[in-house]
Amino acid sequence: MVSRDEDVRRTYATDVSGLELVPEGVARPADAVEVAALLAEANASRTPVTPAGGQTSTTGASITDRGILMSLRAMQRVIDIDVDARSVRVEPGVLLGELKRTCAQHDLLLAPDPTSEEECTVGGAIACNASGARSLRYGPTRNHVRALTVALADGSLVELRRPSLEKNTVGYAFAQDAVDWFIGSEGTLGVVVEAELALLPMPEHVIGLAIPFVREKEAFAFVVAARESTAVHPRCLEFFDALALSIARDTGDTSWALGAEAFVYIEEAPIRGVDPALDEWLALADRFGAITDDMRVYDGEASLREARRVRHAIPAHMNERGAARRVHGGRKVSTDWAVPYRELGRAIRRARALASEAGIAQAVIYGHAGNGHPHQNFIADDAAQLSRIERVVEATLREVIALGGTVAAEHGIGKIKRKWLPLQMTPLQLRVMRAVKQELDPAGILSPGNVL
Repeated sequence: MVSRDEDVRRTYATDVSGLELVPEGVARPADAVEVAALLAEANASRTPVTPAGGQTSTTGASITDRGILMSLRAMQRVIDIDVDARSVRVEPGVLLGELKRTCAQHDLLLAPDPTSEEECTVGGAIACNASGARSLRYGPTRNHVRALTVALADGSLVELRRPSLEKNTVGYAFAQDAVDWFIGSEGTLGVVVEAELALLPMPEHVIGLAIPFVREKEAFAFVVAARESTAVHPRCLEFFDALALSIARDTGDTSWALGAEAFVYIEEAPIRGVDPALDEWLALADRFGAITDDMRVYDGEASLREARRVRHAIPAHMNERGAARRVHGGRKVSTDWAVPYRELGRAIRRARALASEAGIAQAVIYGHAGNGHPHQNFIADDAAQLSRIERVVEATLREVIALGGTVAAEHGIGKIKRKWLPLQMTPLQLRVMRAVKQELDPAGILSPGNVL
């Protein structure tokens, strides 16, 4: 069941983090029974096991150099779609993009939409509580998980379902819904072998708008106004700085919005029977000095896919640049901190100032402005520069925490961000987390190095 072949092991040694960790063995179970048997044997021999899906992690959570890497990609069945109940049961290895298309055939929407949806798996999305651009309206993966079947560290299988109660005072609140223990746990508490996800009715009409702004300041003000408006109802509000805009131009029209310092991408999906608020969006854009003559409208599925391709080209471009520096000890350094959305402009200005003071090149900044959640993508040319960049990131995170923010909003902690967890969590919170880990994985075999 476990391969020790070096070529096989090296196939699973990298993810998107820029780290390379070669596992001691690779297991590729075909079903839940094989997962449980492997865990029972590993627990008895105290052999570490790290579950992995599409290995799109930016934090090193899906790679390891300790024990066995358990790839769940072979477990890729869509077990059942219940159209009336608006739910789907799947195994963890199903690619999220493929599942979304399968659900769409039934006029149903699977809401989580990480940019890497064509490469990431359902199990991976659950493991890091993935979100994406449309989480402004739909929330992260957690909001859409109804039930889980989990293989625990000792090899036992447990079936967990969310309670449907409106009121409940039994026990501590965090113990009332065990499904939540495993969402975002990054493989440290158990291995998801089946999930039931809630689905939504497919929107009748979706439009996307790419709106360029002469000044970045107005783009941030526009985002706040759009978030608080009663006239428009965005399902995503994405910000792109001048560096990100330059990459976006290179994917298509190199002359688009040459006078812009930033642009905002929005999507609106009104309720059925209601037309998209195009006039209202245009009026709001005019109010904040947008270059409305260069505003782009994406209407129809093919057009929206093109908008998504352009958006995905930015992290893909940065991943390629980072991968090229790995041989020199460098890599891409990606942040996913977040602040209250009204504080986003202030936080980004401070982040840039810290980079400038340290004498490092400015990051490409883009992401989920509607949630106060940008991504900074730095490129470290070598190990020395990597160390300098990480010091700047830590200084930025301290400012973020002071603004009421978080060190990680959607990509999890993994191995790379573990050192920054104490910036946000108190010693009491960390002790409670360790107590849960001890209860569910007393031998400490699951995903060593992730989170704690």
